[in-house]
Amino acid sequence: MAKGERRVLLVLGDYVEDYEAIVPFQALQAYVVSVDAVCPGKKAGDICRTAIHQLSPAHQTYSESRGHNFALNGTFDDIEFNKYDGLIIPGGQAPEYLPLDASVLKLVRKFSDS
Repeated sequence: MAKGERRVLLVLGDYVEDYEAIVPFQALQAYVVSVDAVCPGKKAGDICRTAIHQLSPAHQTYSESRGHNFALNGTFDDIEFNKYDGLIIPGGQAPEYLPLDASVLKLVRKFSDS
């Protein structure tokens, strides 16, 4: 990492909310922030499936449809948390099950403690 370079870790899981993953990923890169998108159990080049939630005008709930295949550019097992300035965990279904993964909890605790 070059001196002064900013770096953010984006932790994803399958059926992460599409816009909550893609928009920060692209926006941060537009501001010359390096973003590593990772998922437990997956490697760089693998994909996370995303979901799109839309408010149903006829009901007081959301409908879910299939989003994109988000290509990961990092490998979760290779993370060195101290090389990052920030952590993003987008919404959707992924945050419902990511806390069940001990390695994700350990990573989040390291960020919180630092």
